[in-house]
Amino acid sequence: MKKIYIKNLDDYLDMDITVDGFIDKIRDLQYVQFLILRDGTGKVQVTIEKNDDNKSLNEMVSSLTLESTIKVTGKLLKNDHVKQGGKEIIPTDIVITSTSLSELPIDIKNKDKALRETRLDYRFLDLRREDNNLLFKCETLIEHAMREYWTNNEYIEIHSPKISGASAESGAEVFKLDYFGEKACLSQSPQFYKQMAMASGFNKVFEIGPAFRAENSHTSYHATEINMADVEISWVNSVDDVMDEQENLLRYVFTKLKDTYGDEIKRLFNVEVTDAKEKFPRITFAEAKSILKEKYNYVAEKADDFERKEEELICKYAEEKYNSSFIFITKYPFSARPFYHMLDENGLSESYDLLFKGLEITTGAVREHRHDILKSQIIEKGIEPDTLDFYLEFFKYGCPPHGGFGMGIARLMMLIFEIDNIREATFIYRGPTRLNP
Repeated sequence: MKKIYIKNLDDYLDMDITVDGFIDKIRDLQYVQFLILRDGTGKVQVTIEKNDDNKSLNEMVSSLTLESTIKVTGKLLKNDHVKQGGKEIIPTDIVITSTSLSELPIDIKNKDKALRETRLDYRFLDLRREDNNLLFKCETLIEHAMREYWTNNEYIEIHSPKISGASAESGAEVFKLDYFGEKACLSQSPQFYKQMAMASGFNKVFEIGPAFRAENSHTSYHATEINMADVEISWVNSVDDVMDEQENLLRYVFTKLKDTYGDEIKRLFNVEVTDAKEKFPRITFAEAKSILKEKYNYVAEKADDFERKEEELICKYAEEKYNSSFIFITKYPFSARPFYHMLDENGLSESYDLLFKGLEITTGAVREHRHDILKSQIIEKGIEPDTLDFYLEFFKYGCPPHGGFGMGIARLMMLIFEIDNIREATFIYRGPTRLNP
């Protein structure tokens, strides 16, 4: 049987139909009863007159509770007086498919009436809100658009392992586990395996998958389990090639998002989605520090990286000077970058951060692909090369110049929709104090 969704009801006017959904609202008046039915695609009014013919239906409706689920069979009629889409269902039968308790633990129509942690405890109810439903429809579209861009441009999709040898990661920030008597950990990133793909002759690769960070961080923009979009491309000439590729990807994604859901996002989130058509500005790390000092009189304690406040101010600068929500910051000091970033003639990394609406969403770079230099940079970082033998092996037999980037999906969603906390932009959040639901 073909399932009928509420968003498609205009195709069934004056027809007998069956529709399923949650009970969003009940009005039990003297002469008539109204139900508002919701199925995740929209809402429709069900109208039941109170009379002898409808006695059993009237009694059933009087006993219903909000958020119970029902199956309604009846005729769909046009009615211009109905606020809910100008149509209503006149039922001949209603079947209760599940019953909700009369009192919900949270108010799903007004998130401000419950603490965030309480809403996260009852995330399955919190997600019933219309804005949350839209949020994850948009995330689906964003990931689909990314894959569409990559496949259209001859990328290969990879699925890297999420269990790694402990020596492959940085120790303190990994989740350690026992692997049949051997030490192992959950992967922080597919970085090493993306680079292995470059050494394997895969010209361009992508992956969307989980990553795990054992950081005891309680900020509004960190999580211990994240969903990452990762890219690596061969035969790059400079870090600009990597930035160009990410910019093209995001422009494709944002245009799709704006065209498909722009009006709904404006209605439910009061956010105007950018189409990202303007070129993203690019400035060096040193230039950014100078701007922060001269324009905003702000000098941070950290000299080789940015503090959160600095990211906000640089994004404010990008909005004021370039009318852009995005800005690339390049040429970070090597002290703030991992060993595998390539260095220029001045010892600065051929890397970048992409900032968006006041927060870093991406670190990207050209990677060091020359075995001898890579090994020396490992030693410079105070790492014992023997612990990375498996990784160094990738570069002994020829490897193309390459670069890439990684981008957290939930952080991107948080910033697009101007949500104040990553917990709200994650389907099920994991943090230092949250392991349930």
